Amino acid sequence: MLRLAILGVGLIGGSIGMAARERGLADVTGFVRNPDRAGECVGLGAADRMAGSIEDAVAEADIVVCCASVGSMVEMARAALDAAGPDCVVTDVGSTKQELVSALGSDQRFVGGHPLAGAETAGVANARSDLYEGARWYLTPTEGTSGVLYDRVQKLIKGIGARPVAIAAAEHDQAMAVVSHLPHVFANQLAVQGRSGTDRLGALAPSLRDATRVAGSNPAIWGEIFSTNHEAVVAAIDDAIDGLSKARDLISSADAERIGAWQEVAAGERAALSGIESDAGATRQLRVLVPNRPGVLAELALALGKAGVNITDMSLEPTPDMSSGAISVWVAGEEDAAKAAECIDGLGHSFSPAGGD
Repeated sequence: MLRLAILGVGLIGGSIGMAARERGLADVTGFVRNPDRAGECVGLGAADRMAGSIEDAVAEADIVVCCASVGSMVEMARAALDAAGPDCVVTDVGSTKQELVSALGSDQRFVGGHPLAGAETAGVANARSDLYEGARWYLTPTEGTSGVLYDRVQKLIKGIGARPVAIAAAEHDQAMAVVSHLPHVFANQLAVQGRSGTDRLGALAPSLRDATRVAGSNPAIWGEIFSTNHEAVVAAIDDAIDGLSKARDLISSADAERIGAWQEVAAGERAALSGIESDAGATRQLRVLVPNRPGVLAELALALGKAGVNITDMSLEPTPDMSSGAISVWVAGEEDAAKAAECIDGLGHSFSPAGGD
């Protein structure tokens, strides 16, 4: 059984602890900065015990999960790495990754992480063991990441019901800037801009209500998110300004047919967004033979992620002499299996298919 340390036992960390304990995956030690909350964490089943310091929490750990705000994550993760043993892996749950990986990614024991799961409420009292069931969980290994330690993290993530997906830190932050952070920027602006309209109409129109649902979300948290991902968010805003400028020119033409065609294109793009999470069919296994060198597992996982391959599971099987090994990769459906095979071949590794699920 794994020895798991969770630093920050709130909604996110508490749900990890509950899931790992209920599934018999780990013995959980927690840490919270406010000692008055320690009893609640154990009482709710989020941890087996609580430690009085980060050092005590990670002393015997196989895996450490840092659950802090993104603005505090570097400090917490660095403290965990300083206190952790040479065979302990440290990961996190922050929603921005590049700043953190730039600071700590040179340590082979660190693997950045970001689960796409949460709730409207916070705190360990709202934690639940099924929070990550079916959720995508991004991991951002580097070329120096230990393959054995990366494998340990992704096995835990899979074990609590989530789907680990490898992605480069910069690519993660650029994508999050578009799909998450930019919508918050728009919501904030629409909330300010829409006020004059509601003053005249005496009511909040349904479209404005929907579009501003996330406006002004937790100022402290979102202040840190925008700050740590400011370059990618600014680039996304610039692209949006360019798109709005084109929309302005189109609408100013007063050409109903052209404007209708633009609206039709947008409808098609929205339908495509809705179809992205559709089921991809039965899984297919590929067994990849690799040399034992630093970064080989991370290289493979990142390449498959970049190719858009949905990895449903992965396992590492080193040879007895540790000179080489096999990585078994399970992917979703025939199309992804073909893309994975092409990608693996491009990396120069030999592989063999091993049937379906």
